[in-house]
Amino acid sequence: MEQHLTKGLAVGVTAMLTVYFSNLFLPLIILICVMIGDYASGMINAWMTRTISSRVGIIGIIKKLCYLLVVSVGIACDIIGNYALCDIGITFLDGKYIFAIVVIIWLIVNELISILENLAEIGIPVPTFLLTVVSRLKNSVDAVAKDIKDKDKEE
Repeated sequence: MEQHLTKGLAVGVTAMLTVYFSNLFLPLIILICVMIGDYASGMINAWMTRTISSRVGIIGIIKKLCYLLVVSVGIACDIIGNYALCDIGITFLDGKYIFAIVVIIWLIVNELISILENLAEIGIPVPTFLLTVVSRLKNSVDAVAKDIKDKDKEE
């Protein structure tokens, strides 16, 4: 009976979070997938170059978990900003997560660059255009973040 209660509670909490963070769900899943891919490609690279280390591996896992903390800061900024704007009668965000999405996309692009670099070090042929496209994505996200920062300075 206790096991069914635990499973039911887990499903309920997951469903509630999925509904609440609906527009963040897919980007978060993609982020988690590319984090796993980056970790795996890094471990393969370390194994092939005979530099594998459990300490470095644990540090990599801790970094990945800290990425999720950075995303939670973006979510908190969105929630606080939305409440502040609602207090003065502005509702243009309407439950959307602007900062969190930018943070998630930035992290995804960084992970993709890292995966491509790991694959290149392993000896897998990586098309240069793919690295160029991913680098341009990173520059675009950095430009959006810079615009947000510049607008904050103006105010």
